[in-house]
Amino acid sequence: MKQNLTIVKVGGAVVEDEAQLTLLLRNFANIDGHKVLVHGGGRRATQVAAQLGIESKMVNGRRITDAEMLRVVTMVYGGLVNKSLVARLQAAGINALGITGADMDVIRSHRRPPVAVTTEGSEPQKQLIDFGFVGDVDRADGQRLADLINSGITPVVAPLTHDGQGTILNTNADTIAATVAKALAPFFDVTLIYSFEKKGVLSRPDDDDSVIPVITPSLFDRYRADGTISGGMLPKIENALEAVGAGVERVIITQATAIDGHHGTVIRQQL
Repeated sequence: MKQNLTIVKVGGAVVEDEAQLTLLLRNFANIDGHKVLVHGGGRRATQVAAQLGIESKMVNGRRITDAEMLRVVTMVYGGLVNKSLVARLQAAGINALGITGADMDVIRSHRRPPVAVTTEGSEPQKQLIDFGFVGDVDRADGQRLADLINSGITPVVAPLTHDGQGTILNTNADTIAATVAKALAPFFDVTLIYSFEKKGVLSRPDDDDSVIPVITPSLFDRYRADGTISGGMLPKIENALEAVGAGVERVIITQATAIDGHHGTVIRQQL
């Protein structure tokens, strides 16, 4: 019988909110069984880049990672944010280890080729955008992660991968979380929790209590078609559905202060 494993992804907005982060880390430390923390840090990267005189370039909310920005995100994600979280978890009695995808060759990616993007605004235009040193995942080594976890280590995973040729790549943290969950599904009963500032997936964006309790593939198709779910929530749910389709037990989208598995929106294969 497989043991339980909980993977919590915490976004950059929560990382920057001391009150939310303190509560999330306390609740994370209290989760029973094995666990993994995956984090973002985009807001901190933007702040540090500005302090260094480096412009942050975004297209439809996605960061363009040129050579200068790659150095910033490597320092911020793999160093400042990651090791701060590790130190705080150690203080809470969790034997945490901060890693990137390059460590132990855990997650390997390729550099994303230029893609056609329709820009937002009053006059949307389709442009070919080179996102720079952004990585799209090729594979993950679940066995090596499972060996770490079974030895009593709690991995804290930064959103950086590598191409196997010596280059670090900036990779979306939601994608990292789903990738880690899928890689570990053969070894554990995995629950993946995406934590952010809302109580879950909302049916009415202006009503924080309009949480959709369950989303299945068929319900997602309906909600997407009628506009109930749109924008940045679409790729998050697509990642979640891909994860449950690949053997992850369940995915929960919930508030950062409610990661006990009993709140938010549950993503399942079927009702």
